[in-house]
Amino acid sequence: MMDAPAERPSFAHALAVPQSGIDAVARGWLWLGLSALTGSGVFAILLVLSRTPFVNQWLPVADFFRIALVVHVNLSVLVWFVALAGTLWSMAGSGRARGLAWAALGLCVLGTASMVASPFVETGTPIMANYIPVIDGRVFLAGLASFGLGGTALVLRALLTSRRIDPRLTGDGALRFGLNASAVAAAVAVLAFGASLLLVPTTLDPQTYYEILFWGGGHALQFVWTLLMLVGWLWLAGATGAQVSLSPRLVVFLLMLALVSVFVTPYAYFSTGVTSVEFRSINTWAMRLGGGVAAVPIGLAVVLGLVQAGRSRLASQAPLRAALISSMALFGAGGAIGVMINASNVRIPAHYHGCIVAVTLALMGLVYVLLPRFGYRAPAGRLACWQPWLYGAGQLLHIIGLVWSGGYGVQRKVAGAEQVLRTPSEIAGMGLMGVGGLIAIIGGLLFVVVVARSMRRLPAFTGEGA
Repeated sequence: MMDAPAERPSFAHALAVPQSGIDAVARGWLWLGLSALTGSGVFAILLVLSRTPFVNQWLPVADFFRIALVVHVNLSVLVWFVALAGTLWSMAGSGRARGLAWAALGLCVLGTASMVASPFVETGTPIMANYIPVIDGRVFLAGLASFGLGGTALVLRALLTSRRIDPRLTGDGALRFGLNASAVAAAVAVLAFGASLLLVPTTLDPQTYYEILFWGGGHALQFVWTLLMLVGWLWLAGATGAQVSLSPRLVVFLLMLALVSVFVTPYAYFSTGVTSVEFRSINTWAMRLGGGVAAVPIGLAVVLGLVQAGRSRLASQAPLRAALISSMALFGAGGAIGVMINASNVRIPAHYHGCIVAVTLALMGLVYVLLPRFGYRAPAGRLACWQPWLYGAGQLLHIIGLVWSGGYGVQRKVAGAEQVLRTPSEIAGMGLMGVGGLIAIIGGLLFVVVVARSMRRLPAFTGEGA
């Protein structure tokens, strides 16, 4: 009689929280992130309306669209992501350098407030630079500088306070390695931004200047966000009861592969000029090749774990599972769209939205995981469960509409009459984009509602009658 084949070992990954609890600095970063996401939702409503056929006729489209886009992107990507990174790094760190921690948070709060206030207190020209669009005015640029200094201090503290990982790797150690790796990638991004400030000629026109200024560091930041997303996938999988058949050592190896590609960025600075075509191409190809090296095997292992675990009966796990599946689906869609890009049209923001919103959904899921550790209620009930599905489905419709329209050559970073929608198919594509965007906005704002309910320490919302 033959022996039964040995079962493949599986692992649950989670970050251990210090027994002393989560400190006030981590809470401050969480509040900044939630405030940024709320503000970005408000600006997103105006942004989507400005690109929706017929509705946009009632808005002062051109400058209105661009200003709304600048503030929305900076709140929903830059501030939200940095704030959640600050939350996770503060939790994983040793707790030293408190003065530096509060200085980093204070500078980022001040910078965020200045960027949000700038459209209402000054007349500046919106510049649609990739990664970090700007309003070319004193208040906005001063706010961005303050946020940049705060972010630099945050990264420095994360590096100084990173805990030593036990050689006998566990799920906790693997996630800590991922967070440490994201801090290293962030340090590369900070150095890249600094190098660009020194090297990019200030005599260039503003559009060209800011585009080149943020290109190298902006690409490096994508590795930071990808590493945070992968940590989120593994953590959420463990929190939903799924056992991932990747040992902590293999996870560390894959996360190391995700980190290695970021070092192409300094190579680009040393080997080419920052204004050259080669500099732009090197950074672009590094991101394309390095972004999915770790995401594909980790994503497949998480999917397999979810399938084997089946549907959980625990109400508290349903929102986490929804956020995890939605995140992986959107990342896959964004990656697939990236392969189809062959011109500068709205397929580019479709690819970008798919990947970036995948990161956002993973971080939303982690917020749901962390709320009880902050002393709040765990999100549960229909509202909490439907929020990630609604947000993810809306974003999927949004990017499908953009891909559809991109096939007809509809250009990016334009709105209203500038879109030149000639045929019913083009109008339908952008209309689908608008509908999907509005659904996603509702899903994003529901996230804030769900979190606010949990933070009020009320009994868990059961969803009856909802």
